Amino acid sequence: MKKEARQSKIEQIINQYTITTQDELMEKLKVAGISVTQATLSRDIREMQIVKQPDSSGNSRYMIFKSGNQNEIERMYRMINGTVTDIRQIQFVNVIHTQPSYANPLAAVIDDLHMENVSGTLAGYDTIVTFSPSVDSAREINDLFTKHANPDLLVSSIQDGE
Repeated sequence: MKKEARQSKIEQIINQYTITTQDELMEKLKVAGISVTQATLSRDIREMQIVKQPDSSGNSRYMIFKSGNQNEIERMYRMINGTVTDIRQIQFVNVIHTQPSYANPLAAVIDDLHMENVSGTLAGYDTIVTFSPSVDSAREINDLFTKHANPDLLVSSIQDGE
């Protein structure tokens, strides 16, 4: 099966069902007559920008990150405001804590924006690490997150290693 057809079916399944694991997705593909290896499925998930994100019920599920369907900078600002709980700069790195399950979706938005002050991101369950090309660039990212964070959620904003 061609990659485009397989990825189209993956998108259809994710939009139609609540899929929470790669195994569930692989099983739905098998039911649809598509046999795929774990490595191929992982590659498809990465290429399609599929992220785990809480749905309206608060349950974590796979969703396809869509760029261009709204102003991505505004989306990032809203996500920062609604999810960021702590921002800490250490030299050219920022460690950003979010509410549980929001680090990956926010990092995906940051990556998609190709911000010149961010060389790369790493994201986990509730933590994002951004790498910047310089201390000054990292300070600008820290300032941007601090400016758009909700003060009621924000624990602190600390800059270390000036």
